Amino acid sequence: MKYTAFLVALLFGVKCVAQNVSYTDWEKKAQTDINLRPEYGNVKKTKEQIAIDDEFIKTELSIDTNRTKASEHLVNLGFTYLYRGDTETAMKRFNQAWLLNKKNENAYWGFAAVYFNFNDLIEAKKQLDKGLAINPNSSNILTDEATIHMSRYAVNRNKEELNTAITIFKKSYSIAPKNQNTLFKLSAAYYYSNDCVNALKYYNECMKLGGQQITPGYGEALKKMCNM
Repeated sequence: MKYTAFLVALLFGVKCVAQNVSYTDWEKKAQTDINLRPEYGNVKKTKEQIAIDDEFIKTELSIDTNRTKASEHLVNLGFTYLYRGDTETAMKRFNQAWLLNKKNENAYWGFAAVYFNFNDLIEAKKQLDKGLAINPNSSNILTDEATIHMSRYAVNRNKEELNTAITIFKKSYSIAPKNQNTLFKLSAAYYYSNDCVNALKYYNECMKLGGQQITPGYGEALKKMCNM
C-alpha cells in the first residue's frame, strides 16, 4: 500500500497550519525570550517580570472572574492564533493560560500543538504527557498522543506503533464519542490495519456529525479499499 505521503497528509492536514517563523529561528529566539518556552522555561523571574505577571492576572480576573475560566479562555485564544499561523502569539497565550492555572491540562495541549506544527514530535509528546499527568482522561490530549504513534508508523512502518495508536484512540473515543478528530483518525488507523469494518464504522460516525475533520480524498480511498 502506498501510504506514507497520504498518511502524513491525513494526520496533519487538519492540524497543521502555515507557520510565520521557521523552527530554527524559533529555537534561536526562544533562547532569549522565555515567552516562547513552555512554562516560561521555568526560569526564575525578575521582580519586574513578577510585577507584570501580577498585573496581568489582576486584569484577567477582572474579566473572567476566576483563574480556571480565564485560563481556558486564553487556551482558546492560543489555538485561534495558532490556526492563523501566528505561532509566537499562540505560545504566549498558552503560557499565560499556564500562569493563571498550572493545573489546566489544556495549556500543555497547547504547548504540544505548537511543537506538533513544527513537527517536533519528541517535544510535543513531552508536553502531552504533562497534560495527561494532570488529566489522564482528556480526549483531546489522548487523541494527539495517539496521532504521534500514527506519525511514527508513517515513518518506520512498525505495526506496534499502529496498534498502540488504536488503543489510545479507542480510550479517547470511550471518553468523548463525538470528538470528530478522534473518530476520523480512529477510522484512519483501522484503514491502515486493513480493517474495513471498523474503518467504515468510525468514518460513518464522523460523517454523521458533519465530517469536518476528514481530509480530502480519504472517503474515496476508504471506499476503494472496501470495494464499495
